[in-house]
This record gives sequence, structure tokens and C-alpha cells, in this order.
Amino acid sequence: MIHSRAVGVRAVLMAYPQMVWTILGMLLAAAFALGLVEIVHRAIVRMARRSAAFSELAAHSHRPFQIFSALFAMRTVLALSPLRFDWRAGVLHLSAIALIGVGAWLLATMLIAMEDAAESRFRIDVPDNRRARRVRTQVAMMRRVTIAAVVVLALGLSLMTFPQVRALGASLLASAGVIGIVAAVAAQSTLSNVFAGMQLAFSDAIRIDDVVVMEGEWARVEEITLTHVVLHIWDERRLILPTAYFVTKPFQNWTRTQSRVLGTVEFDLDWTVQVPRLRDELRKVTESSDLWDGRVCVLQVTDAVRGTVRLRALVSAADGPSLWDLRCLVREHLVAWIRDQQPLAIPRTRAELSGPDDERPKRPVRPTPGSEENSRLYSGSDDADARAQTFHGPTIA
Repeated sequence: MIHSRAVGVRAVLMAYPQMVWTILGMLLAAAFALGLVEIVHRAIVRMARRSAAFSELAAHSHRPFQIFSALFAMRTVLALSPLRFDWRAGVLHLSAIALIGVGAWLLATMLIAMEDAAESRFRIDVPDNRRARRVRTQVAMMRRVTIAAVVVLALGLSLMTFPQVRALGASLLASAGVIGIVAAVAAQSTLSNVFAGMQLAFSDAIRIDDVVVMEGEWARVEEITLTHVVLHIWDERRLILPTAYFVTKPFQNWTRTQSRVLGTVEFDLDWTVQVPRLRDELRKVTESSDLWDGRVCVLQVTDAVRGTVRLRALVSAADGPSLWDLRCLVREHLVAWIRDQQPLAIPRTRAELSGPDDERPKRPVRPTPGSEENSRLYSGSDDADARAQTFHGPTIA
């Protein structure tokens, strides 16, 4: 017993210098790696003055690059060191898993930096932002897909570092088809939403910042994910719908091809309304407003039944919110103008009153010669009979 303890102590004393040199080598390697990272970072910062991609890369990837480089250098020194101890395999395994995780973090930040750089080139705070909204929608969707792919890849590589998992992989691969079918059936609704999200991102059906009408609500598309779409309603509420909804049911997209839209303001007025004067007033109010884009300003009589005439004012604006405010402005101004300038044009109900003298029976009026014949279209004269024969065929006696 005493002899074995002495041998163990002697082995520790002999390995002590190797341990010290190994730790010192790991620290020096980490410092050298951090120095190289700092040099690369300064070069990227200098290039970032002329490139948005390098600017985003310097902002997002500096910290994970430092950790990855230091960890890689320390693990390399430990793997090459002749030092042997009981926990060597465990430390190397744990450092490999950490290296995979930090590498996935670094890769994800690089992808995010590239996507942010591509997104920053397209501004949506301009009048004609259709292309920018399409690019931002696709970039947001690709960001979620790439991050999910990086996470899944990192988890797979981490699990494959365990020998038991690698041995189990062959048997799992044989049953992967059955498991995939079962998983697809179990997650049918989720998968349908994921595929619908990808379809929405690349089919231009809807884009971020689009103005849509869904479920009777006027809203703006605030966010598009792989599973749901967030709509920002005009009254600050949020309507969240699954992405599959947008590929299975109809909806209105006011900014599908362009942000410019048309809107109507309708009035039911009395027959005494002076339409030309009202048309001039519409032109005056639209030209005095910054909400009007100068394209369309039309006033038409679209109906005249049941004692009123229906007038429709058609105006245009650069986008949906401006159109809403313009319609409200036109409605308010014309209502006040009709009340002040043409009060007789306000809709009214007419009634005809009769007294006792009007109830006496009146002498029948004799028809004017020829009036009875002129009141008949298909009978009563030779021309009428010929016309009836043309439409109905010969008369059978």
C-alpha cells in the first residue's frame, strides 16, 4: 500500500512540470488568438466605413469570434500536449461540444449580419417601397430559417460526439421513414403553416408593411413568421392569424402592386342638388390638401331612385392611411358646404295632402283620338300586330 502511494506521488510530481507548461501554453495560445482577432476586427472596422456588410459584421460577430478563437487555440494545445490525466478525454469532449456551440453562435451572427446589411439597403419609409417591403419580408423569413438550421446542425454535431449516439444512428436511420411519416401526421397543422409561411415570403402575396383587410379589419402587416402573421389594426390592436389562413382564404391587399390607392365618398341627396357646383367644391378641397396625390378627383351621379340621387366622389392618395384621412376630410367639407350653400339638396321626405273637395268623383277624361292605339305596343293596329308576329310567330286560328 505504501509502495503504491509512493508511485502515485512520484507520477504526480513528474507530471507537474508538464501540467504547468500545458496550462501556460494554453494561455499563450489564447492570448495569441485574441491578438489575431483584434487585428482582424480593426481591419473590418476600417472597411466598415465603406461597406454596410462589414459594419454589421463588426457589430454582431466580434464577441463570438473572440470566444471561438480562444477556445479553439486552448483545445488545440491540450490535444497536442503529452500530458496525460484521468479527465483528459472528458475535458477534450466537453471542449469539443463547447466549440461546436460557439461556432454555431458565430455562424448565426455572421448570417444575421449579412441579412441586416442586405435589409439596410432597402428603406420602407419612402413613397414607393414595394420592392423594399418584399426584400424585408424575404430576409426576415430567411433569418428564421437559417437560425433554425444552424441550431439543428449544432445539436446534431454535438450529439454525434457521443459514441453511443453514433452507434444508435445506424438503427435509427433504418426506421427514419416510419418516424418521419408519424411525425408528419402528428404535426400536420404546424407543417402546413411552415410551408405556407415560406410560400408567402417568396410569392409576394403579402409583405411586411402591406395594408390588408382581413376579417373585416383594416390593418397593416407587422410581422411574418413561419407559423403566424401579426397584423397591426388601426386602433392599436393586434390580429394574429396562422400563415395557412392567407393561402386558403381570400383577403384584400391594398398595396399588392403599388401603395397608391383610390377611395370613394358617397352622398344621398335631393334631386335639387346642383352637381356642377358640388364638383367644383370637391376639386377645391382636394387641391388644397397635401393628402391628395393629384391623380384622380371625380364626382359622378351613380344612382337616382326613391326620391334621392346618389353622388360618388372618387379621390386618390399615395397610401392607405393618407386615403382614409383624405376621405374623412372630403366628407366633412362637403357635408358642411351642402348644409350652408345648398340646404335644399339635403334629403327630405315629401307627402301630398288632399282635402274633402279633392275626394269628389271626377269626370272621366275622354281619350284623344289615336292615343289608345299609341299606348299599345303589340296590339290594336296593323303595325302592332306585325310587331307581335315578329316576336311571337304567326297567330294560329
